[in-house]
Amino acid sequence: MNKMPLFSFLLLVLLLGIWEMAAGTMSELVLPAPSVIGSALWEGMVSGYFTPHIIRTASEVLLGLLFGGGLGFVIGILMGEVTFLRKLLSPYIIASQAVPKLALAPLFILWFGFGMTSKVVITALVCFFPLLENTITAIRSSDKQKQELFRMLGASRLQTLVHLKIPAGLPGILAGLRVSVVLAVVGAVVGEFIGGSQGLGTLIIASQGMMDTPLMFAAIILLTGMGIILYLVISLFEKRWTIPYKKEN
Repeated sequence: MNKMPLFSFLLLVLLLGIWEMAAGTMSELVLPAPSVIGSALWEGMVSGYFTPHIIRTASEVLLGLLFGGGLGFVIGILMGEVTFLRKLLSPYIIASQAVPKLALAPLFILWFGFGMTSKVVITALVCFFPLLENTITAIRSSDKQKQELFRMLGASRLQTLVHLKIPAGLPGILAGLRVSVVLAVVGAVVGEFIGGSQGLGTLIIASQGMMDTPLMFAAIILLTGMGIILYLVISLFEKRWTIPYKKEN
């Protein structure tokens, strides 16, 4: 029986206990105790105070992941399949990723306003590259002997792509998606930091202004939970989609 989850839980309890004791020697403004943070989190959830902020940030994350990840996947397939397109676009894509997203955030807010659109654009840009890079690698690293077999059987280029390259590359593609999911939360929060009226990132900035450290920690915990949930969902899909293919091969 695997006891690692139990050990991980015990380690968490130990760390929280140490934190609780250490917080007793400090001001709540500097380091609130886990019990104080838990109380603030519970009160905010029960009262519905956190609900609109969670919905706003989750919407930005999911929409940014949909557009950025979808575009990265499609362009990744095209660049993986067409050498000319890969050589043509690679310098521009690398240049776009070399620019710090934090530096672009004020520009996007200037262009798209303080609403959700600017946050979705920032999130999409952050999600785009990991999935693009992993998709290109997955398509190009497909088994050459199997590709030759498909050609001998008369399969078209599209059939080879759909029935061989994409299924065989799913582990790599989904690994890129897992990275994109975590970065999507970061992208949404960065956008909310720069300018926003709602969202967990905006709540963190507001709590800093109010000097409400427990509220700040509660918002950080919610963001962490959101990232973990999305990561686990992708991991679950990865197991369900890739294991059957591995058994077939």
